[in-house]
Amino acid sequence: QVQLVESGGGLVQAGGSLRLSCAASGRTLNNYAVGWFRQAPGKEREFVAAILLSTSITAYADSVKGRFTISRDNAKNSVVLQMDSVKPEDTALYYCAARGYGRSTQVNDYPYWGRGTQVTVSS
Repeated sequence: QVQLVESGGGLVQAGGSLRLSCAASGRTLNNYAVGWFRQAPGKEREFVAAILLSTSITAYADSVKGRFTISRDNAKNSVVLQMDSVKPEDTALYYCAARGYGRSTQVNDYPYWGRGTQVTVSS
């Protein structure tokens, strides 16, 4: 079993930056894929970014490409989402998720989920 805990959310002005962290316990993430997803009120949960930790190959949603960066922190067994040039439409509850093999952009492909961290971007 993998337990995931997100942190780093908060209130930020448009154009600013936030750094989200997803800390894992119960198992090291070396061979896992970790994804970040977000859900705004009244909307479905959507893919943001993912990384395959064995190769560091990444994938991004078009809406965040060039602004967000996903990376791993081996020492802390965690994955970081660096959010730059944020926009009001980035406001959402951000979740990290993990799966045992292969990157995926699909919510249903990830069996392990954290409880989320709120990101609010003011205009």
